[in-house]
Amino acid sequence: MKIAVLLSGGVDSAVAAMLLQEQGYDITGLTMINYHEEIAEEAKELAAVLGISHRVVDLREAFAEKVIDYFCQVYEKGCTPNPCVMCNRYLKFGLLLDIAMDMGFDMVATGHYARIEYNSLRNRYLLKKGIDSQKDQSYFLYVLQQEQLARTMFPLGNMSKDKVRKIARDSGIHMGKERDSQEICFIEGDYRDFIKGRINFQPGKVVDLENNELGTHRGLPFYTIGQRRGLGISAGRPVYVVDMDLVRNLLIVDDEEKLYRDSLSSMDNNMIYVNELDSSLRVEAKIRYKANPAAGILFQEEDRLRIEFEQAQRAITPGQSVVYYIDDYVLGGGVIE
Repeated sequence: MKIAVLLSGGVDSAVAAMLLQEQGYDITGLTMINYHEEIAEEAKELAAVLGISHRVVDLREAFAEKVIDYFCQVYEKGCTPNPCVMCNRYLKFGLLLDIAMDMGFDMVATGHYARIEYNSLRNRYLLKKGIDSQKDQSYFLYVLQQEQLARTMFPLGNMSKDKVRKIARDSGIHMGKERDSQEICFIEGDYRDFIKGRINFQPGKVVDLENNELGTHRGLPFYTIGQRRGLGISAGRPVYVVDMDLVRNLLIVDDEEKLYRDSLSSMDNNMIYVNELDSSLRVEAKIRYKANPAAGILFQEEDRLRIEFEQAQRAITPGQSVVYYIDDYVLGGGVIE
């Protein structure tokens, strides 16, 4: 079997390639240039160390359209985007996967900490959390569809990050500065500096929930739900961004307790565990990558999903992804409204 390992130059993809080599697969490194050109050279050097052939695909134009433009547009709408999810949907497991198939590969493999299994009773490929709870990346992969899961391998899903690092050390592979997968690869420093020249924005008023005026804001895209620092106002007490009024261009701040919500709705949902939700279901949900899973009841409402939490959740942020779980399985997920 011919497998294209999506080689980034980091420790995770390197060990994924090594493990598959040891299992006797025909391995080639495949690197996507999405923003930084130097990643191709780093991956080329790594492929040489591993003794595998290497190919490069330049996807900067598609990345700019599907990820960077999306990133800026979502902030312009007063929401908080999740660019890694869009990259997985349209680039890594979309365009790049198709290119790999056209090159004659049977499968692609990545260094993601997640697991894929085929369930013959359901006749479906299922996505599971990686066993390392601190590195599990299933949250970013909820957008994968059946045909993508069927052609993908995650060799590190049953391993801890510490074990992966040990394998790399024992194999004598030296890794340079490693970028964690959840970081935004095209942002260095403050995202506000990146989007400032790429979006439209207008300064406006800062008010509390009783419409008391507290100051002015720079523009709604420069703030996010739950933010406390950098508001540039003096309210006489700690206040947090609790909402944004796009019509009136108002940044709404108030006490921390006003950040809590007991439900949310998600749109643009992708289901993995089932085709569709035909009845209410008890699930756990993550409202951001680093959030603890929160229990609740999930309902289908036309083309939306709604979850009612057992305990109110802090700073539910429109634009971010919410991912629903049944035990270790990804039920599906969507974008928070």
